[in-house]
Amino acid sequence: MKKKFKTVGVGGTFDEFHRGHRALLLKAFEVGKHVQIGLCTDEFAKQIRKNHPVASFEERLEELEAFLNHLGVLDRAEVIPLADAHGPAVASTGLEAIVVSQETEPVAHEINEERERRGLPPLEVIAINMVPAENHVSISTTRIRRGEIDKEGHVLDR
Repeated sequence: MKKKFKTVGVGGTFDEFHRGHRALLLKAFEVGKHVQIGLCTDEFAKQIRKNHPVASFEERLEELEAFLNHLGVLDRAEVIPLADAHGPAVASTGLEAIVVSQETEPVAHEINEERERRGLPPLEVIAINMVPAENHVSISTTRIRRGEIDKEGHVLDR
C-alpha cells in the first residue's frame, strides 16, 4: 500500500498508553511513510495542568517505543520532545499532514494559521474519532488514572 504522505506529524503526552493512543498512531503510520511523534516533555506536561500525575518523559518514551517496535515501525518514526502545543509543526517544511484526535483538532488549525503567517503551506489535518470505552464515553488517561476504566476501555468495578 502506497502511503499518501511522505511525512506526517502527531503529538501528545502519551501517558497511560491506551487504545486511543494506539488508534492515533496507527492512523499516522497508515497515511505517512515517516512519522514525527511529538512527545510532551515533563515541563510541558506540567504546564498543561492535567488533574492527575503524569509519568516521566523517560517512562512514556519507553512505552511509546515498545509499541512502535511491536508494530514494526520504529524505523519509520522520529520521536521529538514537545515543549509547547505547536512544536516544530509550525516551522517544518518537510511535514505534509498532522494526525489529531477530535479533542485536539483545534490545535491543528492553530498550527496551520501560524504556518500561513510564516508563508508555509497548510498541513492536511486528519482527525480521528475519540475511541470509546465500553460504556461509550471516550477513553482518556484521566479516566484510567481515576480507576474508571483500564487502558483498553473496560469499565472497572469500584
